[in-house]
Amino acid sequence: MGRRFEPVWAHVSGLKKKKSNSWLPIYLALGFVWGCSFIFIKLGLEFLTPFGVAFGRCALGALTLLGWARYKGIALPKSKFLWAHLWVVSMLLNVIPGVLFALAETEVTSILAGIINAVTPLMTLIAIMLVTREEKPKFYQVFGIAIGFIGVLIVLGAWKGLGENPLWAILVLLFSVTCYGFSFPYSRRFVIPHKLPSESVAAAQVTTGAITLLPFYLFDGIAQDNYQPGPVFAMLALGIFGSGFAYIWNFKVMELAGSAIASSVTYLTPVVAVLVGILFLQESIYWYEPVGALIVLLGAAIGQNRIKLISRSSNHL
Repeated sequence: MGRRFEPVWAHVSGLKKKKSNSWLPIYLALGFVWGCSFIFIKLGLEFLTPFGVAFGRCALGALTLLGWARYKGIALPKSKFLWAHLWVVSMLLNVIPGVLFALAETEVTSILAGIINAVTPLMTLIAIMLVTREEKPKFYQVFGIAIGFIGVLIVLGAWKGLGENPLWAILVLLFSVTCYGFSFPYSRRFVIPHKLPSESVAAAQVTTGAITLLPFYLFDGIAQDNYQPGPVFAMLALGIFGSGFAYIWNFKVMELAGSAIASSVTYLTPVVAVLVGILFLQESIYWYEPVGALIVLLGAAIGQNRIKLISRSSNHL
């Protein structure tokens, strides 16, 4: 997997790249939708619990992806073992982070949640190094991780404490992005070798997530019976686009522009999260949060070897 950190469905197809810039509108839409996810979560919490938000987005995403797969004539996976592996992936990508991000946003701003989400490439790099321990860590990887964690400390304003942000909320956000990180090497080992169409894999994954979350939704999914248009439309957008079409768009960008450009959407989403949080929720932002986020992304870029520090012949520790 090396320097590439795309979701599982972005690895499945071996289609050739096309020399076209038609991917740019889709790429921008992808970054916008995923960047808006955090404000959608915040709005969804006005009438749903964290379990309700997580289930709602998975259920709507599953319906979207299943409908798309049926429209394209693509069958779902048939292997029971693959379904079991996809359930694990859904736990790491949809269920646990879906609940915990919503839970944390009951106490922190959507801006901070979006910025901490930018730690995902860093956590993916660490997960890959831990999972593939037969490979010696390279200097640029260790250096990138060190830079990235300095960025995390700056995002949190470590020199002044956590301010109004409770420690538990920060920890669950960091745990969530750690789950994201470990999902990619797991997918590469247990899902990608099956070489199924990306639409089939994505639909099955999100569906297993929705089924897993259904009992929790039935037990404690509705916070209050007050369905205002804004929060309802936010949940529809979060599910249909953020957990549905966005996966298809991500695959399309990889097909047209390549996996490197597709994975770089991670660098766009925190920018969108900051802007929409300020514009629509009037959330406050401190100078060190975007500065720290830039340092995190710099560390991730170095760790992925997007920024060359030394020659390939001398990059082992």
